[in-house]
Amino acid sequence: MYKKTIADLAKGLRSGEFSSVELTNTYLDRIKKYSALNAYITVTEDAALQNAAAADARLAAGDASLLTGIPIAQKDIFCTLGVKTTCGSKMLDNFIAPYNATVVEKLNAAGAVMLGKVNMDEFAMGSSNETSFYGAVHNPWGVNTVPGGSSGGSAAAVAAGLAVCATGTDTGGSIRQPAAFCGITGLKPTYGRVSRYGMIAYASSLDQGGPMTRSAEDAAILLQAMAGFDPKDSTSVDLPVPDYSASLANSLKGLKIGLPKEFFGDGLNSEIAAVIENAVNEYKKLGAEVKEISMPNLKLAIPAYYVIAPAECSANLSRFDGVRFGHRCENPVDLNDLYIRSRGEGFGKEVKRRILMGTYALSAGYYDAYYIKAQKVRRLISEDFKNALAEVDVIMGPVAPSTAFGIGEKIGNPIEMYLSDIYTIAINLAGVPAMSVPAGFVNGLPVGLQIIGNYFAEDRLLNIAHQYQLVTDWHQQTPKGFE
Repeated sequence: MYKKTIADLAKGLRSGEFSSVELTNTYLDRIKKYSALNAYITVTEDAALQNAAAADARLAAGDASLLTGIPIAQKDIFCTLGVKTTCGSKMLDNFIAPYNATVVEKLNAAGAVMLGKVNMDEFAMGSSNETSFYGAVHNPWGVNTVPGGSSGGSAAAVAAGLAVCATGTDTGGSIRQPAAFCGITGLKPTYGRVSRYGMIAYASSLDQGGPMTRSAEDAAILLQAMAGFDPKDSTSVDLPVPDYSASLANSLKGLKIGLPKEFFGDGLNSEIAAVIENAVNEYKKLGAEVKEISMPNLKLAIPAYYVIAPAECSANLSRFDGVRFGHRCENPVDLNDLYIRSRGEGFGKEVKRRILMGTYALSAGYYDAYYIKAQKVRRLISEDFKNALAEVDVIMGPVAPSTAFGIGEKIGNPIEMYLSDIYTIAINLAGVPAMSVPAGFVNGLPVGLQIIGNYFAEDRLLNIAHQYQLVTDWHQQTPKGFE
């Protein structure tokens, strides 16, 4: 059952082929069997079985959506009522959320069954899932390699069959890069399409939640439940949510694909470039037209991002001070000692590094020189996307310059780690939607094709990805040892 898609499982649940309780037990057993992957921080077994029984009652009564009874995993950045929500940090190791994030509420209302909370880079800061207080997650395609980050637990869980699907968040590539490394489908929606209420903030102008699934068809089903306006979130956009599944079958004849020459330079592994070229050729067979485009400001994305994101993280993480909730040091001698030791003990190295970078960029005398300048560069990058998407329908390219790298290989070199996101960061700065689709393998490790679209064109991206998956089977591959 664990190899089936949401759509297939929904049919099986409705026909009575199996129950949600049976399905949920299958996944709970697999979570225990493959616990060495370290994909989960918290497994909510009792609650999952109770919710599965409730889902079976809804199914029997004919009051069910496509997600009713489907076991899912929640990234541990979404607040879940009565369940520990850690953000992968010691700072929140004792935090029991007093409310549900809007995404959690929506999925609960749809009848999905939460199996637990999955591992992630601490406060979503990292590209490898090695900065988690709970230890590194292992990639099921190569257990000595990283699954990508920050949504590495989500990606590993879906790839290894430890959940049908999972939620993720993407600040600079944190859905797409782990999806590429683990051979699954991941979608970062347009900024504002999915509510951020109850999603613990890293960089408020960049963070966006999205679905992580085996297929584009499943991503359409999961996004349908997640998306929509939320009055509790001031960054949520009040626009109607289309039926994402309705356009999956549309023809791609006449589709205009742009290939930015900046994505195919010297930093890209030649074997990955060949995989992307093969994927683009499949689109040509489906009737698409391809042209080279130029987006000259993409090269500025990483320096701009690593001013803006740390600046916002510095402001957002100031609330974790040892006073109201979260980690508190033992026996502080005064208020200053309380602040210093609580934050020093509660945050890991990468989080501290980014807080320091951000605080520096926002400090008097440097705000104009760094933060304001980075925001101006951000506008230039957004204009690049606007201009490019005026002449093509979508932009395609690699998700990452390499396949999954070894655990420990880059953790001691922050600059090299930051360069892992070279093809994804600009999309967050512009706020446009993008997704990663499995497109092949290099030396046994998955490669993702990145598809970038115009604002609120998620339905078009899902259609484009689905049509590719109808003529290829990369998304159906299962890592050896997890069959």
